Amino acid sequence: MKLNIKFWLKLSLLNLCIVATLGVLMRYKIGFEFPYLDQKYLQHSHSHFAFSGWVSHTLMTLMVYYLQNKIADFQVNKYRKIIIANLIISYVMLVSFIIEGYGLTSIIASTASILISYIFGYFYIKDLRKIDSDLLSINWFRAAILFNIISSFGTFYLAYMMATKDIVQDYYLSSIYYFLHFQYNGWFFFGCMGLIFGFLNLKKSENSFYETSYKLFAFSCIPAYFLSTLWLHLPVFLYVITVIAAIIQVFAWFKLLSILISAKKEFLENFSPLLRYILLFATLALSIKLVLQLGSTIPVISDLAFGFRPIVIAYLHLVLLAVISLFLLFYIYANHLIFISKRIKIGLFLFSIGVFLNELVLAIQGVASFSYTIIPYVNELLFAVAIVLFFGIGFTAYFSIKKVKNNPPL
Repeated sequence: MKLNIKFWLKLSLLNLCIVATLGVLMRYKIGFEFPYLDQKYLQHSHSHFAFSGWVSHTLMTLMVYYLQNKIADFQVNKYRKIIIANLIISYVMLVSFIIEGYGLTSIIASTASILISYIFGYFYIKDLRKIDSDLLSINWFRAAILFNIISSFGTFYLAYMMATKDIVQDYYLSSIYYFLHFQYNGWFFFGCMGLIFGFLNLKKSENSFYETSYKLFAFSCIPAYFLSTLWLHLPVFLYVITVIAAIIQVFAWFKLLSILISAKKEFLENFSPLLRYILLFATLALSIKLVLQLGSTIPVISDLAFGFRPIVIAYLHLVLLAVISLFLLFYIYANHLIFISKRIKIGLFLFSIGVFLNELVLAIQGVASFSYTIIPYVNELLFAVAIVLFFGIGFTAYFSIKKVKNNPPL
C-alpha cells in the first residue's frame, strides 16, 4: 500500500487555513480591542503550528511521495505513523500555546515534535540509500534532515536557560535565531530544493553545476547563521566568513537559476499561466531574500534591520509565505496531487496577492520606522491584508477538499 498523498495534503491546506486564522486574530488584536486571548500566546501558537502543522507536515508528506515513487518495495507504514504522530503533536501545540504559552504541556509537545523529526530523519536517510545515487534530490533531502536536527539544538538551549532561570538576553536571542535559521534556510529550503530537483528530474550527469550548487549551499549554510547575529558585533574573522557565505549563496543561486531557465524553460511552459506565475513569484522572492541577506552584512543596514520589528517580521514572512508556502502550493498542484479547478486558481491568486500586499505594507512600515514616521492606519491595513490571505487560502482549501463530480483521475 502507498500513502494516500491527496488526503494528507488536504490536511496540509486545512492547517494553513488555521495558521491564517491565527494571523487574522493577531492582527485584529493589534488594530482593535480584543482582550480575551494573550497576544504572545497566540504568536507562539501561530509560529509553532506554521512550522510543524503546515511546512513540516507538508514536506514530510511530499518527501515520502518522492520515495514511494522511487522504491519498488517501499514500506510506508512507519511513515504513516510518523505523519500521524506529528499532526497530533502539532494540534496539541496549537491549543496548548494559546492556553498557557510556554507551559508544561506545550514544552512536552515541542520536545515530542523534535523527537518525531529525529525518527523521520533516521528512516528517511536509511531509505535514501536505496535510490539511484545519480539523482541529486538525495543530497538536498539528506542535508534538509541534518539541518532540521541541528536546528533543535537551539530549542534545547532555550529550554535549558528557562529551566535554570539563567537567561542572558544575547544568548536567548541567538538561540531563537539559531533555530529559525536552520529551520528556514536548512530544513525548509533544502527540503524544497530536493523537491524541485526531483520535479525537474535533474541529474549529476546533465550539468556539473547542479551538484556544485548543492555543495555551495550546504557548506555556506552553517556560517550563514551568523548573518542573524551581526548585531552582536562579531570578531573580524567571523564577520569575513559570514560575508563570504552570503556571497557564495547569491552566486550559487543566480548561476543555478540561469542554467535552469535555459534547460527547463520548455518544460515549465507546459503548466498553466497561474502556476508559472506562482513559481516565478517564489523564485523572485528567494532572489530578493538572498540579496537582502547579502546587504545585511553592511553594518549600517544590519543595525537598522535588526533594530526595527517590522523589518524582521517582513523578512520572516518573505521566506515562510513568499518562498516556502508558495512553492509548496505550486508543487502540490503542478504535480496534480490535487486537481486544480478554476475556483482553486482564484484562491491561489488571491493568496499570492495577499502575500505581496503583506510584504509591501510591512516594508513601508519598516522603512518609515527608520525616520520614526508613523504610517496612518497601518495596523488596520495589515488586518485587511490578513483577511485577504485567509480568504485566499480558505477558498483554495475548501475547493481542494470538497469532492467534485467528474474529477479527473490522478
